[in-house]
Amino acid sequence: MAQAQDWNQVGERVRDARIGAGLSQAELGAALSLDRTMIAKIEAGTRKVDALELTKLAAALGVPLDYFLHSAPAVLSRRAELNEETTTDAGRQAYRLEAQLEAWARDVRQLTDLGTLVLRDIYRSEGAADEEAARVIAAAFRSHFDLSNDPISTLTDICERAGQFVLVADLPGDGASMVVDDELAVAVVSRSGDPGRRRATAAHELGHMVLGDPYSNDIGVAASLRDRESVVDAFAAELLLPSEVVATVNGREGLVALAARYRTSWSLTTRQAVHVGVLDPREARVWRQRTPTKAELMNAIGWVPQPDLDAISVPPSYATAVMEALARDLLTPSRAVELMHGQVVESDLPVVADDEVAP
Repeated sequence: MAQAQDWNQVGERVRDARIGAGLSQAELGAALSLDRTMIAKIEAGTRKVDALELTKLAAALGVPLDYFLHSAPAVLSRRAELNEETTTDAGRQAYRLEAQLEAWARDVRQLTDLGTLVLRDIYRSEGAADEEAARVIAAAFRSHFDLSNDPISTLTDICERAGQFVLVADLPGDGASMVVDDELAVAVVSRSGDPGRRRATAAHELGHMVLGDPYSNDIGVAASLRDRESVVDAFAAELLLPSEVVATVNGREGLVALAARYRTSWSLTTRQAVHVGVLDPREARVWRQRTPTKAELMNAIGWVPQPDLDAISVPPSYATAVMEALARDLLTPSRAVELMHGQVVESDLPVVADDEVAP
């Protein structure tokens, strides 16, 4: 529980989470069976909150419990304060995305502090000034990790090898990422998009890290940042679907086969085709309206299942670290389930030896 001197911070976090959830003080109070004035006092830091009330607040506001007990990392210093009168839907969604990103960073940090997870060196390159430079960096990235021009089977593994831990969760928007203290790189990707979009988002957030951006959030991108986003998009496109590969195909059927094999979105595939000159920009606008069906994509790869960023929510080494910490009694089963972010439930966990029935 927070110390006395931290109640102002707790109150500020409750207020921001409430605005982020789009609730008034009265609406939040009603959800908790509290008077509006009690919520006002909590937000002002003049009323302490016990563990049960904090748990109810977290559930009502859709944030992790420990979110109220920590200040935001310096890299997430808000560019504009949340305000009930002026905050837009995009601003509220961005807040929720950042809250999940913060919590994910703390989860990864807990495992490193317990000694069951080791951070990898973050792969960084010189900042790309334009899209072509970003494509060169993507090609160098592929070479560094011995990917050749082959499809990337599991992006979570590649991101982890590059030093970035990716969480797939139920989130607004597409994704966000940050680097904390130049040593911990994390990203969150929304589960809401189709597999191709999720992969593009993961590659995009990886691009932000590789190109040296300390923080990114896809929601409400300002006009001044759109040029930077296009540079990162170029990195992601080249990483997922190398230009050399695209240049060898012709016709819609060939591009559909590429989209299926490389598991890229149709919009990314056609953009790459325009980039290498195998598809006219005007023709591309027409083709983008003819998104391949699931049957077309599956038929192109012989109906082989292609899971990625779908069944798996957390990186493999992270999951192993959670299980090791549980086996060493460094975590409770309930905390282990929390850290696995829906990957398992408590009944899936191994039985503790002391609880087993003797033969």
